[in-house]
Amino acid sequence: MTQHHRFGEVVRFLVSGGIAYLADLLVFNVLLFSGVGSAWSKVVSSVIAIFIAFLGSRYYTWRDRRSAHPGREYALFFLFSAIAAGLQLLCLVITHYGFGWTSPLVDNLSGNVVGMAIAMVFRFVTFRTFVFPDRSASRA
Repeated sequence: MTQHHRFGEVVRFLVSGGIAYLADLLVFNVLLFSGVGSAWSKVVSSVIAIFIAFLGSRYYTWRDRRSAHPGREYALFFLFSAIAAGLQLLCLVITHYGFGWTSPLVDNLSGNVVGMAIAMVFRFVTFRTFVFPDRSASRA
């Protein structure tokens, strides 16, 4: 794989993930400021973002890596996405319930900045390696 192709892959991942992130952020804050608890707001916003991210990953980021077995892709994508969402939720739960830092600002920083950064690295590595592996290497 060339550096140019790898760079393009990272950019496409950031674009499709960025759209999912914006949806996550919007839904989280609408729910949070509507009186829904922090943890439930994060769970609901994560579920919505996961579906958006799947569409972006399958049809944009790794469109050239789709397999003939989409059921496997779906299962692995949602498994790794749930783990990544759990990492984000864990960051939020630690600060909100563990440390007692309950402001909307801290909830956003812990779940949507720190948690998202950790989850983003996890998602990129697992999606690229297990969900949408480079199939051209196995055909060569």
